[in-house]
Amino acid sequence: MINAHIIKTLVKLSVDLRMNNLNSLVFKSIRFCYFLLLPSLIEPNLFHRNHYLCTASRTTHMIVLKTAQEIEIMRDAAQVVSRTLGKIAEKIGPGVTGNELDALAEEYILSQNAVPGFKGLYGCPSTVLVSVNEQVVHGLPSDIPFKEGDIVSVDCGAVYKDYYGDHAFTFEIGEVDPEVKKLLTVTRECLYLGIEETRTGKRIGDIGYVIQQHAEKHGYGVVRDLVGHGLGTKLHEEPQVPNYGRRGRGKKIQNGLTIAIEPMINMGTEKVKQLDDNWTIVTQDGLPSAHFEHDVAVVDGEPVILSTFDYVEEALAAKK
Repeated sequence: MINAHIIKTLVKLSVDLRMNNLNSLVFKSIRFCYFLLLPSLIEPNLFHRNHYLCTASRTTHMIVLKTAQEIEIMRDAAQVVSRTLGKIAEKIGPGVTGNELDALAEEYILSQNAVPGFKGLYGCPSTVLVSVNEQVVHGLPSDIPFKEGDIVSVDCGAVYKDYYGDHAFTFEIGEVDPEVKKLLTVTRECLYLGIEETRTGKRIGDIGYVIQQHAEKHGYGVVRDLVGHGLGTKLHEEPQVPNYGRRGRGKKIQNGLTIAIEPMINMGTEKVKQLDDNWTIVTQDGLPSAHFEHDVAVVDGEPVILSTFDYVEEALAAKK
């Protein structure tokens, strides 16, 4: 969050100088300091927390379309993350902690000639973000053990040959309440419905529309404050990809588009709030939330999923 006191002081001083016709070197210096300091006055993790929304002040609003070669590198980056989530699937269960998963993920990513994509970015302290039950996204790993009946969203990123992979899966810990299991099923269905809309001739609003319709049909809340995003040599690129919207609205979908689609669906209200750690986002009503994410490219007019849940599914099946 912007430090409002400092901003107001700078603005007031600038206005006072202008009102007194002091549009001189002093005024210009104050104005220069305002714009120079603005990025540092924004909470470091706000950009990451909002899954794109704060990039508007730092980008040129251009969508960077990727070549076939770049898309293949991005597939490799996404697959590093997919395999990492597969390793996490092997480990996760009652009694396991988020910090254990974080250490496992970092070690594996480094073994793949990649580097963690989140750690150190915008002040992020971890390789994975671990969100439990009512935590929507951006939960910080801890030493608190998972327990039977929990759901745990693990969001992971990796950089491989300068390109990002960004991928998430919500795990069930032991036996989960049937209503919570249904939330996970519907959220995952929302993800694939959105992917199907990611083709030439469509617009970004078509993706959000089908996700919103499917989730709300089941009485769930679609988070508005966080959205999906473009992906490439930066973790957050144009365009933003909301999980709500209207058909025929938004940017045109073109060949070479690469985006992260990530429905964040709440069992109750769509409203969320941030915890005092300045990272973790939770539902306002305390009800569970689910989160699934894939990296998608548009090739020859069609959606191509660069990431995969296969490694997760194989690991979970082997544990049964």
